[in-house]
Amino acid sequence: MGQNTTVNLRSVALVGHGAAGKTTLAESLLAAAGAISTRGSVERGNTVCDFDPQEKELGHSLNSAMISLNWLDTQVHMVDTPGYPDFAGQAIGALAAVDTALVVINAQTGIELSTERMMKLAAARDLCRMIVINKIDADNVDLPKLVGEIRETFGRECMLLDLPVHHGQEVVELLGHDDGESDFESVATAHRALIDQIVEEDEELLARYLEEGADPGLDELHAPFVKALRAGHLIPILFVSAKTGAGVTQLLDALARLAPNPIEGNPPPFYKGEPGDQNSVPFHAEPDPGKHVLAHVFKVVSDPFIGKLGAFRVHQGTIRRDSQLYVGDAKRPFKVGHLYRMQGKDYVEVDALVPGDIGAIAKVDEIEFDCVLHDSHDEDHIHLKPLEFPQPMQGLAVETKRKADEQRLFDVLHKLEIEDPCFKVERHPTTNETVIRGLGEMHLRAKLSRMAQQFKIELETKAPQIAYRETITGKAEGHCRHKKQSGGAGQFGEVMLRIEPMERGGGFEFVDIVKGGAIPGVYMAAVEKGVRQALEDGVVGGFPVHDLRVIVHDGKSHAVDSKDIAFFAAGRKATIEAIRAASPIVLEPVVDIEVLAPDASIGDLTGDLASKRGQVTGTQPRGVGTMSISGKVPLAELDDYQGRLKSLTGGQGSYSIAFSHYAPVPAATQQQLASQHKTVGLEDD
Repeated sequence: MGQNTTVNLRSVALVGHGAAGKTTLAESLLAAAGAISTRGSVERGNTVCDFDPQEKELGHSLNSAMISLNWLDTQVHMVDTPGYPDFAGQAIGALAAVDTALVVINAQTGIELSTERMMKLAAARDLCRMIVINKIDADNVDLPKLVGEIRETFGRECMLLDLPVHHGQEVVELLGHDDGESDFESVATAHRALIDQIVEEDEELLARYLEEGADPGLDELHAPFVKALRAGHLIPILFVSAKTGAGVTQLLDALARLAPNPIEGNPPPFYKGEPGDQNSVPFHAEPDPGKHVLAHVFKVVSDPFIGKLGAFRVHQGTIRRDSQLYVGDAKRPFKVGHLYRMQGKDYVEVDALVPGDIGAIAKVDEIEFDCVLHDSHDEDHIHLKPLEFPQPMQGLAVETKRKADEQRLFDVLHKLEIEDPCFKVERHPTTNETVIRGLGEMHLRAKLSRMAQQFKIELETKAPQIAYRETITGKAEGHCRHKKQSGGAGQFGEVMLRIEPMERGGGFEFVDIVKGGAIPGVYMAAVEKGVRQALEDGVVGGFPVHDLRVIVHDGKSHAVDSKDIAFFAAGRKATIEAIRAASPIVLEPVVDIEVLAPDASIGDLTGDLASKRGQVTGTQPRGVGTMSISGKVPLAELDDYQGRLKSLTGGQGSYSIAFSHYAPVPAATQQQLASQHKTVGLEDD
């Protein structure tokens, strides 16, 4: 692959629900463009994108994969992403690397959970969106109904860019055709609606169109087409059969001729400042190869052969082999030894990458997910607005079967954690548990399998302790005078404080309103440290206390005996006393759940969720013979839910969860948790 120019680059992500056929579509696009000689298949395990042994075994994608192809003198960089909700982190991360999201919908199953999620996330990121309806030649598909559902769900701006003909065996493009046959809807009518939608973006073109009545040329339509894409006023719908190749060349044409290049796409949301800083200001990355380098790392891989690898999108400047680059705000640069483009599992070495290129650098330990690479300190403190990832809630407590693997376990878990923004590792010193958290049972099973296959670590697993929290429901005062005298210098510190609840999710706020030096400022940090220690230890069940404000308003000190340790102890004990008087309660995590199952199982499933303190919020059809149940349920009730679901659906059900909110536990549960907890003593150790 030679060096590109920015104007002839396109970057797209294939996103959508699992089994929509994204990987097969990528294979068909590669074959049609001549990038591969023969199209592989997921069933045979020989596709370019699903190259991982686990993916071949399971028959679906677990990770995002990068490929490139040439079509009509245009280089298309494409990221194929997993579709099942358990692996959403890989799909969401890819949105930071592209200008266009190709949302793939299975014609047989219609709009599914990940379809809606990725459409919303792409829109929130200001990405151009195109909808690709795949499997148009399958049995029992109702394409007119599906198009209607797409417009009802995503808006009337979803316009047909082509139409299937001969029962999905071929596809007719609509921009250049105003007559002919199709399987449904008039070609002339669809053509006219599309042209009308595009010309509205250009007043001069619209006036001429209305006056002359003739269609503008394709070259004239490009700029208003891209403008409409950028504004979300046009979401083209294309039809394909990845298996037969119908519509594949039309999709390639649309990417090359109509999708935005990096100059035309919406600018990425960079800002200069620190995360969370209200004074940060937007930063415009110019897709100019002559400017300073600015690139963003959207994926990190721990490759067993090549080492740690960072995949990135170049937004500004040119990265060359032997370039000196900084990672974030680092003071010391690293030298680019090798520069790659990725073609599935293959790393293709290149000399340079320009704005719009997607590439990779290996063996740079400092590179982390979401970091920014640059070549000048002028670009220090620049960040890309973070994407919103679902919070990993499904957990497993793990320990090694062999004691010799204990230390290596944490090294391996760290490697997995830096690769996946939706995989977290927790260490709980009170329970001595190491807990891994992911987006679902399938997600965690994939991690365990990889640890066994690639890293040769066998683990014992069990259900972890639920991540309960405590909070208060009223206001209260707390007071402690800590005094010790045992010969020589003593300890003295007195703290008076009050606490009050904050709204759910408010966190913690420490307020110092002490006047007159009653507590010297030098000791206030120790008071706050003691308060935080009390909140971390909990009072009712030993769980962290959240959503409260602690206001220190008075106290006393001693000129000789006051020390940090005394005010630490006084702050801690005063906080415990106040929490006990403020009607504390235990909170439990509640998750949103979506269950996909055969129609016949819906009654049993809704009853089962209700018996587990769940609340069903809706049901809707998801393709032929399948229904979706949406609801909310306490996470504590989902222990072994996969087994119950398998039993109730004959093995045909699946589910996904996402964190919703914290809610009070039932009174009986709180009593049980309190009785299990050893109350924190008020004496010093």
